[in-house]
Amino acid sequence: MGELAAIDLLVLAGYFAGTLAIGIYFYRKSKTSEGFTSGDRSLPGWLCGMSIFATYLSSISFIGIPGKAYADNWSFFTFSLSLPIAVLIAYKYFVPYYRKATSISAYEELEKRFGYWARLYADLCFLSTQVARMGAVMYLTAVPMALLLGWNIKVIILIIGISVTLYTFIGGITAVIWSDAIQSFVLIGGALICIAVMLFSVPAGPGQILSTAMVEGKFSLGSFGLSLQDETFWIVLFFGIVINLQNFGIDQNYIQRYKSSKNDREAGKSLLLGGLLYIPVSGLFFFIGAILFAYYKINGADIPAEVAEKADYIFPYYIVQTLPTGLRGLLIAAIFAAAMSTVSTSLNSAATLIMSDFYRRFKTDAGDKQCLKVLHVATVFFGLAGIGAAFIMSQFGKGFELWQMLAGILSGGMLGLFVLGIVSQKAGNIIGVIGTLSGILVIVWMTVSKTFPGCLGRYSFNWNGYLIPVIGTLTILFVGLVLSGLKGLKRGP
Repeated sequence: MGELAAIDLLVLAGYFAGTLAIGIYFYRKSKTSEGFTSGDRSLPGWLCGMSIFATYLSSISFIGIPGKAYADNWSFFTFSLSLPIAVLIAYKYFVPYYRKATSISAYEELEKRFGYWARLYADLCFLSTQVARMGAVMYLTAVPMALLLGWNIKVIILIIGISVTLYTFIGGITAVIWSDAIQSFVLIGGALICIAVMLFSVPAGPGQILSTAMVEGKFSLGSFGLSLQDETFWIVLFFGIVINLQNFGIDQNYIQRYKSSKNDREAGKSLLLGGLLYIPVSGLFFFIGAILFAYYKINGADIPAEVAEKADYIFPYYIVQTLPTGLRGLLIAAIFAAAMSTVSTSLNSAATLIMSDFYRRFKTDAGDKQCLKVLHVATVFFGLAGIGAAFIMSQFGKGFELWQMLAGILSGGMLGLFVLGIVSQKAGNIIGVIGTLSGILVIVWMTVSKTFPGCLGRYSFNWNGYLIPVIGTLTILFVGLVLSGLKGLKRGP
């Protein structure tokens, strides 16, 4: 459908070469396991904060947010508005908690609190979801780009997967964080460029675009009603609080940024910068979607059916078909940047857990060279696994939906168990197991009901799907607190 000019290809090639160069440059800082996993805990807060931001703003957000605003409105921006609540809770409780812990793993404390089963459960949940997450990000980036550029989808997946694996393998967490920081500026710059070009690309200028978008309701935050079925302001708000507490409180990807900061003060800065920066930047992408709708309405452009049917394709379509040569290559690089930030973070975190929670835990006398070798092997393994997951999704097309269902089940259980351990000192191993299983069963019931409507008849869950992780997490907490008050279920070792 589209074709890149030589200068666009040059910009794109230069971007990929630059990311690899970053990995090579920081190779000297990743020659030890501590350097590979935490940058020797010496990085400034602003740098880790930009990495947190880039990790948060994946290619799914880069493409999906404009698509959602284009097709609907700003209703999901409420998710961003929930960030201050989650960030402040994480800043006060989670960052100090993890900074005091000696292990690079986010899940060591779960073992101390509930036993090894809890740590193993969290590890397996995290590792399995990261493989699927990498596959989903690469696949969902490759689909519109393959359609618009005419490239083979598997070639695009391979380009992303191999490039990220190489610079993560060579440079470790320092290369990942520096690449994330640079990529975050590319993402923000790309968004600002698109807005500027779009606002002045209609006959009457910015006023015409803004008034058209406003008349069409594209800036609406949705309903403020109390319906439990609709995507109201309140449902998205509570969903955002739970998901963001999950991100900043128990996700190894973010905990490693806290650990990599050079001191407690810088770790706190990294969270505040990375978490709060997403609010205005996500607003930019919602704004792009709103004015993109107005742009096409004013110009009466004939959008191909395969693009019109998929809102996520509309922003890449605009980039490829409308932007001038050079800028087009820069914005396509920004889309790839968003994907690479997410994948590189998942790769390093997954490899870190394999080394800390499996290899080093059972081989306590392992030397640093052995640990570094495990990190390298694990990085390559998970890179290939992510590529394989993306290939499977490209083959069947339904992989992402199934991953969302699995991720909701697993991650909901992790957050509930972690919160239970914090709020109840009486909850022990048995209570943790019962509470977690109860929450997972509730999440499975709700998820299956929403994924396969009607299969459970009148026993189906008919509330809005965004309430699933909220209810699942609260179920684990409620069951755990109730059982904590009963005799005979004492805390285990």
